[in-house]
Amino acid sequence: MYIVILTGLLVGGATVLGATLGLIFKNKSLQGSDLIMSFCMGVMLCAAVVGLIVPSYEDSGKYGIILTVVGVFTGAIFLDLLEKLISRLDSSLKGEGSSPFMLVIAIALHNFPEGLAAGICFGTGNISHAMLIAGGIAIQNIPEGMVTVQPMIQGGFSKKRAFFYATLTGVIEVIGTIVGYLLLSVASVILPFMLAFAGGTMLYVIDHDMERKSDNSKNATYLYLLGFAIMLICDVIFK
Repeated sequence: MYIVILTGLLVGGATVLGATLGLIFKNKSLQGSDLIMSFCMGVMLCAAVVGLIVPSYEDSGKYGIILTVVGVFTGAIFLDLLEKLISRLDSSLKGEGSSPFMLVIAIALHNFPEGLAAGICFGTGNISHAMLIAGGIAIQNIPEGMVTVQPMIQGGFSKKRAFFYATLTGVIEVIGTIVGYLLLSVASVILPFMLAFAGGTMLYVIDHDMERKSDNSKNATYLYLLGFAIMLICDVIFK
């Protein structure tokens, strides 16, 4: 259990590190962030597919692929519905200075399933595999944290307040890691579905959030592939 907690702190701490860099370097931290995000997309895609989705149908018997597909779509739909709920709340509270808080909630909404995915991997008992997944998530959390604090400041938060809420989103990720681990400890029978569910949430974040922030240049494409390849090689080496 202590490894799970430490890993959760690593994953969440990467967001805090990114937020710190974002405050130190200010707008300079945004230069090249699109390219970095492209690399991170490749890492996350490999983590989602190789680390979560493939093991889901491999471990779930004859009709495992059906369960996996259902789990992937359930994870994506779950995040989609939550985002729509957040959007409606934001629209209904416009003019009351609530938008920065909605931004914080939206960021936390994306961080929780990432932590959940790391915790679920630990629930499989494959520690080396789980550490790779957590490492991939931590890598993408650094540039994500860097570009998080500036919109908060522009939304009316002070630098200290923006850093506090960025840190809070990192804590949410730690909680997600612990919840994912405990969930499978209590009901390991749902492991294949939860692996697919976590994979679906990560795919949703990649497509809906990260991809829209990334650079569309050819360099970004190669960095995307490089991130995927590095994660795949690490998975083979440490499997």
